[in-house]
This record gives sequence, C-alpha cells and structure tokens, in this order.
Amino acid sequence: MKDWTEQLPEAARHFLENRRLDEVECIISDLPGIARGKAVPASKFARQDYFHLPDSIFYQTITGDWGEAAGAEGFIERDMILRPDMATATAAPWTGDWTLQVIHDAYDRKGKPIPYAPRNVLKRVVDLYRKQGWEPVVAPEMEFYLVARNLDPAKGIEPMMGRSGRPAAARQAYSMSAVDEFGPVIDDIYDFAEAQGFEIDGITQEGGAGQLEINLLHGDPIRLADEVFYFKRLIREAALRHDCFATFMAKPIADEPGSAMHVHHSVLDIETGQNLFSGPQGGETDAFFHFIGGMQKHLPSAIAVLAPYVNSYRRYVKDHAAPINLAWGRDNRTTGIRVPLSSPAARRVENRLAGMDCNPYLGIAASLACGYLGLMQEVWPDKQFKGDAYEGEGDIPRVMGDALDMFEEAKDLHEVLGPEFARVYSIVKRAEYEEFLQVISPWEREHLLLNV
Repeated sequence: MKDWTEQLPEAARHFLENRRLDEVECIISDLPGIARGKAVPASKFARQDYFHLPDSIFYQTITGDWGEAAGAEGFIERDMILRPDMATATAAPWTGDWTLQVIHDAYDRKGKPIPYAPRNVLKRVVDLYRKQGWEPVVAPEMEFYLVARNLDPAKGIEPMMGRSGRPAAARQAYSMSAVDEFGPVIDDIYDFAEAQGFEIDGITQEGGAGQLEINLLHGDPIRLADEVFYFKRLIREAALRHDCFATFMAKPIADEPGSAMHVHHSVLDIETGQNLFSGPQGGETDAFFHFIGGMQKHLPSAIAVLAPYVNSYRRYVKDHAAPINLAWGRDNRTTGIRVPLSSPAARRVENRLAGMDCNPYLGIAASLACGYLGLMQEVWPDKQFKGDAYEGEGDIPRVMGDALDMFEEAKDLHEVLGPEFARVYSIVKRAEYEEFLQVISPWEREHLLLNV
C-alpha cells in the first residue's frame, strides 16, 4: 500500500500525509457528465488493476430513461473494462473520511477504447492534432449560479440568500462586494480546489443574480476537461455545505443571463513550441484564420453537443451576454467567436457558444474538432465583424430538434469525433428530446387552457 500511495500526484500525497486512506471512488463521466462508478475500500483498490461497469451507462438519458443505442446485439449490458489513470487521483475533501477520486478510462475486452466514452472522444480529437505535429491548448471558463434550495420542480429558481441576509442581486458584474456575499461558499471552493491540486486563475461575479465565473489556467485539453469534471462536483458540494445549490444549467432563471463554458484555443507546433496562430514577426497566420473558418463552418453542426438540452437554447438571447451568431471579432464580446487581446505568443481564439451544461470532455472535443477541420480543409472565415453582433441575424440552431438534425448530417464532424460516438449520442439525445415533448408546461396551461 505504501508503494502505491507514493506514486500518487503531489496534491493527493499531501492530502493523505500522516493519514490513513479509507476509500477510493473509481469514476468515469457518462454522456451528460455525471460521475458514474464504484466506491471501494482502499485496500481493495490497491489490489485491482481494473473494474467493470455495463456499457449501458452511455445509453442513459439525463432523466434515467434509455436510448435504443445498444447496436445490433441488443441491450445486453456488456461489461466494459475500466482502468485507472493515476495521474487524475485527487482528494474528495468534503467526505467524512479520507477518500480519493480516480478517473478511469473505458475499454472493451479486446483493449480498444470504448468510442462513445466522453474522455475517449476527447483523446481521439487530441490525437488527430498530434498526428499533424500540433499540440492543442485550451483554457475553459466556468459560469454557474448559486441559488436557493429548490425542492419543487414546479417552482421557479431563485437567487441564494447572501451573507447580508438579502437575496443575491443581479447586474453586479465584477463587483467585489457581490463576491463577498458568497464568501463562505467561495472559501470552501478554494479550500477544496487546493486540496485537489487545482489552480484557480480567478473568481468573478457575473451579471446574473448569484452568478459566478471561475477561470482555469490554460493547458492540455484532457487535463483541463478532467478539472472541469471535478470542479462541477466540488462546487456543488461546497454549496450544499451552506444551504444552497450550485447549478450549471445554461439558463436557470428567466430574465437573467445564461451560464457559458467559454473555451480559449491555441495550437502549438510540437517541434518548436511556437504558437501556430502567430508568424515569425508576430502577425496572424493562415492557420489562425483557418481555425476561425472551421469554427464558422462546422460549429452549427456541433451545437447539439455544446448545447445538449432543451434549456440550453434559452441562453441564446440577444443582449443577454450570449452569442446569437457565428461572427468573429477582435476583443468583441458580442460575437460568437472572439479573439481576445494578447501578445503574439498567447494569441488564441475564444469559442463563446458552449453552455456550462455541456459535458466538458465533449464540449472541448467538439470545439477542437471544428478548428481541426478548418485547419485541414483550409477554410477561410468571413470578414471580421465590427460593432454590435446582436444587431445581426442569428445563424445557429434555436431548438434542440434542429440542432440534432444538423448534427446527424455532419459526416465530416463524425469522422473527427468518431462515427460510433455520433450514432450513440444522437440516439440518446433524440430520446431525451422526445421525452421533453411529452411534458405540458405551465405556459401552455396558463395561456391555452381556456383561450384556444
């Protein structure tokens, strides 16, 4: 046992210093991004090289229903082999005992990666970049709301009660006083993140009532997706300690801004370490424009992955801090594709379309896939947009059904993400959408019951 723990990442070793490890949570992300797996005694984990879960966890909808995605052999719930990636071992500091979490990768009995496991989808895309001699780099931004406990789904979501005893106020973007209202929750977020070895680049108050944003330092896409996956859990746990909920819904409160997962992208030459988006004299390269062109061409087909639920499309509203089109601009937050101010070495492209409700592995994979196709196909973007992009027309799908139609026809995108992933994802999301269409909403009862 001693030898095993000595191989853990530094933060995990520090967490266990002079303590006895009790339990290990063996986890994997399903399609929505929920952690699935098993908790085992530490002594058992030390003896096991893998464990099993049925492949049906990837056919399950967010409601717990099932998509008919099992394939020709039928719904037999074949066991997958789940092997730990020990580089992901990290603390679960909110538990009552000394517990570690370890992310696992899914393989079939022949040792091949399960093609619709989200982490494997992202690995596939990153490998395509590396085969071209490129190293993709990302930096995700996480927006979320702290809200009052909500035990009745029929009741609207309300902002949490702040430290002052008043509900969190809206339209206080970047206010330090507003951040202070959530001080105890933020303190726990920082403490949990430190225990897990995560470095937060900053926390700010966003424009919504009780809406916060956490920025992460740029780096390897798989590692950053792991961190977002972990962060969603730790933020929820921190909120529960203070009698509130953390929600990553794209649009939890009507008339308030939605929550995005903005993703900054750059691509390095593996041999030289140079940013492909900047030339020898610091100018913008063809690769820079091709990456943007790929996003403009292929993102409409990827929206079903970046905006995976019916609620996701409520976020794309004019003048509510979310893009409505695929215009690109320099230092322009009204465009869907933004080029932030930076030095040539740090030149990057920000995708502002992804919602915080997306699976981080799949959202980053889809975004990188669009840029990759642009690089490979040498796609040129439209002319840079100047001015307020909200004055333009929307050119992204506005409802889940339309987004799924476009995704299902996007064969180029399927080849990058994996055809089998595309097949399973589409079936599961169709099942969710069909289930939603059976629900009668309060709006329908209020306005149609006696009037039509």
